[in-house]
Amino acid sequence: MSKVFIEVDSKWVKIAHSPLYWIVFSLQGVVVGFTPFFFYYGGKGIFPHSSWFILPLFYAVFVIVVLFYLKLGNEVIRELRKNPQAET
Repeated sequence: MSKVFIEVDSKWVKIAHSPLYWIVFSLQGVVVGFTPFFFYYGGKGIFPHSSWFILPLFYAVFVIVVLFYLKLGNEVIRELRKNPQAET
């Protein structure tokens, strides 16, 4: 196993040190915790009375968290592919 150091855009360093990262990190727990609930009640077609508000809110949080981590992962993978030391 070898250690590889990558360069990440300063934008991502600022985000990782900002409160935004902790907000997304906290929302990740909400997404992981409530996804089974969402799918269970969605499969049955039964939702609470406040579903007009909760379902779009949950879906928006789910999409934001996934996009955040996909973009961050994309940056890391791009740098790893540029680095010739990353080959096994």
